[in-house]
Amino acid sequence: MATTPRIIQCTALALGVAGALAFAAPAHAAGFQLKENSVKSQGTSFAGTAAKTGDSSVVTNNPAVMTQFDRTTVQADLTVIDLNYEFQGSGTDPLGRPLTGGNGGNAGDVTPVPALSVVHKLDNGVALGAMISAPFGLKTEYDAGWVGRYAAQTSDVRIVDLTLSGAIDISDRFSVGLGVIASRADVTLSRAVDFGGLLAGARVPGFLPGSADGLAEIQGDDNGFGWLVGAHFRPTDTVSVGVSYRSEIDYELAGTADWTVPGNAAAVLGQAQPGLFLDGPGGADLTTPSILNIGATWQVTDALMLSATYAETGWSSLREVRIQFENPDPDSVEPFEWRDTYFAALGAEYALNETWTLRGGVAYDETPTSLQHRTPRLPDANRIFYSVGATWAMSDAFDVNFAYTRIEPRSPRIDTTSGGSRVAGGFDGNANLFGVSAQYRF
Repeated sequence: MATTPRIIQCTALALGVAGALAFAAPAHAAGFQLKENSVKSQGTSFAGTAAKTGDSSVVTNNPAVMTQFDRTTVQADLTVIDLNYEFQGSGTDPLGRPLTGGNGGNAGDVTPVPALSVVHKLDNGVALGAMISAPFGLKTEYDAGWVGRYAAQTSDVRIVDLTLSGAIDISDRFSVGLGVIASRADVTLSRAVDFGGLLAGARVPGFLPGSADGLAEIQGDDNGFGWLVGAHFRPTDTVSVGVSYRSEIDYELAGTADWTVPGNAAAVLGQAQPGLFLDGPGGADLTTPSILNIGATWQVTDALMLSATYAETGWSSLREVRIQFENPDPDSVEPFEWRDTYFAALGAEYALNETWTLRGGVAYDETPTSLQHRTPRLPDANRIFYSVGATWAMSDAFDVNFAYTRIEPRSPRIDTTSGGSRVAGGFDGNANLFGVSAQYRF
């Protein structure tokens, strides 16, 4: 059939499944990073996380701080992310006609992010710790048939870490720490496929863009391993500085590609090129970024403490995503060209009395994306954090922490083409983070 070569050439363009691995559309941290592993730190917009004592999330934020614990400490954190993202734009098909469909509704979701950590201090200046946390991921879903359906439909990304750390005092004022990370990545993503546009581009009679929509869903998972190191310096009794570094982690996601192809399109494709768009194995390589975290605290008075953070995330590790299929479908490649970013935060906490401590903070988070490579799965933008929090010391051994954060992205926009269809416009987005945690020392 004369249309066969043209169909093969259009396959990767029409599908563009690689764009699905851009992950979800988070408004809680730049890229698809999750910072929410400590409710106590959330109360100051995560200022000083690499230097603060008394918070056992340092197992992963900076293991060197663990030597400052004097008792075994167990901490459980839960942050609920209420993400809101609504598209306010339009689209055109390959013929320049307006795309049908609505704005996708609220693409966000209410997602719980738990964390559990424990620190045990030995008598010889050595401390050991373990933590389960989720450093990356989120879930979003657009309404079926929305105007941007060929770029994104659903996203479910889950990356969970088990971190085992150790630390030792080098002197009374300096300690170092080291950790190993065992990580699990599980990704399920889908998007609509414009088979009508694909066949119309191959000059098959009876087909037009939008006349034969199908669906592609890809699922993959893998285990990865990484490491982290940290140092904690206490030049005076009131000032502390912490530095930690988390390595990149490589995953070779392997799973399945599931296709839903309309009957009329399937009949043509079956004759033109048997074997295309069939369910089967597929996968892609993914590297999560390195993170450098620098924090400082200053105990100004017995009641007042100030804190600050400067962090860099190595998003340049995500240059492209290439999905490979065992079936004859060609590789699907999408460039991202992300850049490294920084995060800066300032916070303060004030002890009202022996029972209550209040916190507040503000932060600025830079996006790794650019308009040229931004998709509806990641309508990312620079954002500002506003946080408040409190600790209720119920006893000498038991604390309960509360935090609320409002995150405001700065005018996220997309202008992207997928399978010849263009979608452009802004997003009205924000996120509300509600956190509660408990810490017990014995």
